[in-house]
Amino acid sequence: MAPTWLDDQQQHTWRTWLAVAELLPRALDAQLQRDAGLTHPAYVVLAMLSEAPERRQRMSELARAANQSQSRLSHTVARLEERGWVRREKSADDGRGNVCVLLDEGWDVVRRVAPGHVAAVREGFFDALTADQAAALDEALTAVLDRLDPDQSLRRGR
Repeated sequence: MAPTWLDDQQQHTWRTWLAVAELLPRALDAQLQRDAGLTHPAYVVLAMLSEAPERRQRMSELARAANQSQSRLSHTVARLEERGWVRREKSADDGRGNVCVLLDEGWDVVRRVAPGHVAAVREGFFDALTADQAAALDEALTAVLDRLDPDQSLRRGR
């Protein structure tokens, strides 16, 4: 059976997506490094904690929210702990799991860095799109995400 190749439009779309998927995180990472000495994955962890009730979240839930493996999250959290921005605690619910807590110093970092990060996201992503294009892209990306994560077990909260 012969393979079904991508047509010219699909090939162009796919290669454009690959370039955006490489270049946008690099641009966001550069902004965060410049403004706070943070990687984008570390910022996402801080941001997810800042939105969690009482700025605390079970590590397994935080891994899912931050789109990181448990192992990668553990390394990210260790680096954030070294900076005094988060701490890990045993879960009060069952005593088995760990909870990550955003400390006041980490909250200060989020509040200081978030405006520049939002500006970088707008500049690098949304400013290139009309409102209709942004809506269409949201619809298209949601369709792809639904295909990749049909039970919604891997995706970030909305």
